[in-house]
Amino acid sequence: MATDPRYETAHDGHRGWEDLAVAEDHEGWVARSRVFLTPIAAPSIMGLFGFTIATVMLGSYQAGWYGSAVTPLVIWPLALFAGGIMQGIAAVASLRARDGVAVAVHTAWASFWVGWGILQLLVATHVMVAIPLGATSPSFAFWFIALTLVTFWGALGALAQNMLIFVTLAVLTAASAVTAAGFFAGSLGTVNAGGWLYVISAAAAWLAGGAMVLEHSFGRSIIPVGKWSKRANIPGAKVTDPIGYLAGMPGVRVGQ
Repeated sequence: MATDPRYETAHDGHRGWEDLAVAEDHEGWVARSRVFLTPIAAPSIMGLFGFTIATVMLGSYQAGWYGSAVTPLVIWPLALFAGGIMQGIAAVASLRARDGVAVAVHTAWASFWVGWGILQLLVATHVMVAIPLGATSPSFAFWFIALTLVTFWGALGALAQNMLIFVTLAVLTAASAVTAAGFFAGSLGTVNAGGWLYVISAAAAWLAGGAMVLEHSFGRSIIPVGKWSKRANIPGAKVTDPIGYLAGMPGVRVGQ
């Protein structure tokens, strides 16, 4: 009776399964390694849309397009939940997705939105006075210096993956730097310019989030995001070839 060759030491120089099953060297450990996947949707869909909601509201106000001195007291609850909580959850989920750029940016900006929300709550409860646009406030300016430093590295990292995310973060870096300069100098015009840049960054984030949603829904590229792979930038092209059953996961319905 013939023995299954998989359990024998092969004669062509390769080791059989039986040998690898008990081997303690590197090759044996690699052969026995298994990866168990828990697929999730792209966390940055949540993070980018949360950022868009918060930034388009505050950026438009900072640019001087609408509002009054009480506007931050009206928009901070939604900004806190959309920018702070949504981006915070996206940051944690990005750890599982092994996306270093998303982890860095979402954690930094989630922290900002939570902090900004608390700041406005303190103003609303008369614990401290508001910091009006155009005021000289080096302390507040340092908030944006810190954000500039972290977002800068996120932009460089995104350059290796996705040009649309790079544009989002590059403009966001510039917006934070200009806003910091405005609060250092007490220049309303400079702060307004920072607001314009924030809105541009929010628009790019909105487009990037939408591109991710469509790619996830259709299983192919719909809006090119500027990846290094030429095929990934062709509308309608299948960017990835996932391992799965054509009819969906056994016993699990994909989607909602």
